[in-house]
Amino acid sequence: MRWRLRASCSCQNRRVEQRTPTRPEEIERLDVAVYAAIARTPTPSLDAGMARLSAAADYSRLSIGTATVMALAGGERGRRAAVSGLVSVAVTSAVVNLGLKRVWRRPRPDRVAHEVPELRHVPMPSTRSFPSGHSAAAFAFAGGAGKEMTAASLPLHALATVVAYSRVHSGVHYPLDALVGAVLGSVVSQVSSHELDRIRNGRGGTRRR
Repeated sequence: MRWRLRASCSCQNRRVEQRTPTRPEEIERLDVAVYAAIARTPTPSLDAGMARLSAAADYSRLSIGTATVMALAGGERGRRAAVSGLVSVAVTSAVVNLGLKRVWRRPRPDRVAHEVPELRHVPMPSTRSFPSGHSAAAFAFAGGAGKEMTAASLPLHALATVVAYSRVHSGVHYPLDALVGAVLGSVVSQVSSHELDRIRNGRGGTRRR
């Protein structure tokens, strides 16, 4: 009888252990829960605008347009900022699309199952979900351009934050995709800007502050 009791307890402990999620599983569950909460929260005043902003950031068109304005209206500093921003975008896009997405291969969210309102919908990309390329590119541009034009850094980062959120709001990314993309873009922009400065200084250029 004692053996049976021990065996029963042992089986129960094993079942408890099997039901205990690992830390990555807990993070993913929390990530999906936040995504689901955003999906089911009615925000009709935001939906159309977020969808348009998300679509405008496709292929970094928003960053390219901003860089064009900076180059035309910002003088030499604006041109340097535009170049630094776009170089950061190019490097970040390569890291994300040619590297990380192929390694993690996280599927896109099922926005139909989560009942994301159709007014929020943008075309669902065919690429993997992690990390968000839009978020990474937006923060890369903000970091690269903002380093050259410090006055533009805050509004550029604010715009990048809204772009990153718009990808979650439209249902094409989980929050963690956007968050990691933002961190990645910021880090890559600092590295690429530093290397660009080194190249410029090596050619005899002087950095204006």
